[in-house]
Amino acid sequence: MVNACIGLGGNLGDVPVAIAGALAALNLLPDTRVLRCSRLYRTPAWGHTAQPDFINTAAVLETRLPPRTLLTELLAIERAHGRDRSGDAQRWGPRTLDLDLLLYGDATIASADLHIPHPHLHERAFVLVPLAEIAPDASVPGRGRVRDLLAAIDAGAIVALD
Repeated sequence: MVNACIGLGGNLGDVPVAIAGALAALNLLPDTRVLRCSRLYRTPAWGHTAQPDFINTAAVLETRLPPRTLLTELLAIERAHGRDRSGDAQRWGPRTLDLDLLLYGDATIASADLHIPHPHLHERAFVLVPLAEIAPDASVPGRGRVRDLLAAIDAGAIVALD
C-alpha cells in the first residue's frame, strides 16, 4: 500500500455535493480507501480569474493501484460528475469537479500524461492549505515538506468553510 494525496475542487454547481460524491467514489476503488480529508476551503480562481471562486479540499488515500490506474480512475470520477476535459474546454476554466493526483508516495514521474509530484503543487495555496491540514509533513520530491512550501507563499485569500 502507498499513500497518495489528491486535490479536489470545483466552482460550478453544488461543489460540496460533488466533492462528497468523489470521496465516496474514491472509497469504492479497488484496494483503496480515504484515510483523511481536509475541511473545505473557498479559494480565488487561479489561471483565468474572471470566474467564480473555487471550493477546494485535499485527501490522503491508501491504495495499491498503480499511479496511472489511479489517475485513470480520477478522470472517470470527474467525468461522472460532469467534468469536460475535451479540447474545447478552457484550461483553468470553470469546472464541476477537478481531481488532481498530487503525490504518490515518494514517486517522481514525468511523462506526457502523468506528472508526480503535481508540477505546480509548490506554487498553489489552494492546494497547499488543505494539504497542510492533513499532511503537513508530507514530502514533495525535489521541493520539501508541505508545511514549508505553504510558509513560503501567500495564502491570505484562502478561507476555511464551516
